Amino acid sequence: MKLNRLLEITTILLNKKTVTAAELAKRFGVSTRTIYRDIDVLSASGVPVYSSQGSGGGISILEDYTVNRAVLSGSERAALDSVLLGLQTLEATQYPGINKVLEKLGGIFKGADSDWISVDFSPWGSNPNAGNKFTDIKTAILQSRVIEVDYINAQNEKSRRRIEPLRLVFKSQAWYLWGYCLAKNDYRTFRISRVKSVRITDSEFDRNKVHVEDRTPPPEKEKPCVRLVLEFTSEALYRLYDDYDDEKLTDNGDGTYTVEFYFPDDEWVYSYILSFGSSVKVLEPEYVKKIIKEKAEKIYKKY
Repeated sequence: MKLNRLLEITTILLNKKTVTAAELAKRFGVSTRTIYRDIDVLSASGVPVYSSQGSGGGISILEDYTVNRAVLSGSERAALDSVLLGLQTLEATQYPGINKVLEKLGGIFKGADSDWISVDFSPWGSNPNAGNKFTDIKTAILQSRVIEVDYINAQNEKSRRRIEPLRLVFKSQAWYLWGYCLAKNDYRTFRISRVKSVRITDSEFDRNKVHVEDRTPPPEKEKPCVRLVLEFTSEALYRLYDDYDDEKLTDNGDGTYTVEFYFPDDEWVYSYILSFGSSVKVLEPEYVKKIIKEKAEKIYKKY
């Protein structure tokens, strides 16, 4: 891709005092004529590239030069911003070397400021160690070290597990750890928010022993879905905009809004409905109405 070649040529010139057209042509598998055309494009775009003749001569760029983002088109600037977003996300995991990469990109591109977004994996209300928990797991994965964790599963059962961590997976608004559980002698997926403590042990494991077919976490088992029709008051509107596209909302004209959608029929969906308090009413199906009423009555009796 020509854009990638132009960017890489510029980076090479910034990092090396002088390079010949023949060297660049060999690197990119193109002719020297193509390289000279690329140099003309860079020069026309305002990049101060110049050539020197004789022994030790070649193509150079003025020292202390930074690339102006005006060189890039709108779509190319958007692509650069996407790259920076991905790198900034990795920076939040303290991935080795990412800070240097971001600094170099910031130096190459004027205005390519990597400080326009902040990524924090810890949930609201989490304790100060939440970020370290994520970082410790990442470190153990990169170093192929066994971790020992205190874990609470969906059945509220507490256990201590020794895990060979293999991958961090982001799925449906939550982070998961996929690895080999030594207690179960099988691959398991653990929700990070339910990992209450992490200790990196001195035990190492061989990542290469993982079979190819086991390298990808298995898809979650499909749960039966229920068609829900809910009616919300205007007090819940801000949350509806968070969760649904506008076309999913039906304005009833009386200050209420109706939403129809499908959700897995499990305890989570009941908790989701109850989280709206008195701002929601279940219209369909009948059995979900009954379940919500029973749960609301239990809550009422506590007070």
